[in-house]
Amino acid sequence: MKIRLHRLSKAFGGHLALDRVSLALEEVRTLVLIGPSGGGKSTLLRIIAGLEYPDSGAIAINDQDVVFEENTLLKHRRTIGTVFQAFNLFPHLSALQNITLPLEKVHGYSQAAAEEIARQLLVRFQLDSHAMKKPAELSGGQRQRVAIARAISIKPRLLLFDEPTSALDPEMTAEVLDMITELRDEGRDFILVTHEMGFARRVADQVALLAEGRIIEVGPVQQIFESATKLKTREFFAKVLKY
Repeated sequence: MKIRLHRLSKAFGGHLALDRVSLALEEVRTLVLIGPSGGGKSTLLRIIAGLEYPDSGAIAINDQDVVFEENTLLKHRRTIGTVFQAFNLFPHLSALQNITLPLEKVHGYSQAAAEEIARQLLVRFQLDSHAMKKPAELSGGQRQRVAIARAISIKPRLLLFDEPTSALDPEMTAEVLDMITELRDEGRDFILVTHEMGFARRVADQVALLAEGRIIEVGPVQQIFESATKLKTREFFAKVLKY
């Protein structure tokens, strides 16, 4: 994946969530965004996904500009698989239907084709026995695995993960992180927002630290974790790695 962010800014009311964020990476498989809460990570991910409009600035993915106009954004969103911390599953639909619905309604698959894809993914991720259960009948880890299966069912060019384990207990967190690691090992491109520093270090190619709406430092994972040059980066690691 080649990604370029140029002076992205976004404000909500009087709060500047992103302040002229710029980033240029020529070749990256896994970009991990870290930093303190409220630093702008989720806002940046939502803009990349085409779910929020920036106030100013530009984005290009693989040399293709993201045009923030609704008809164009609809096409862009169909190429991005997004997984949120709160699962975002339809509560009245089964696990199977949560995967088939976007395939049929958004991507134009027939019912039979959509169901075949969904069932293959449910089997792959050990969810086939839960196919007809609604989200309330599933554990948190199972719900998040269904959400990830739905995200990859559309064969996206880019996967976005926004704190996918923040609502899970340690055992369920491990289930989901194993699933994400498997996707990484397949060579999928993704951007991940996480507070799991050990996992970030294990899966990232590049790491960017965001704080106060700005990218403080970006670079290869080993460089950022072991020899960060910016004081704010070192202070952040001193806090989160203290225990």
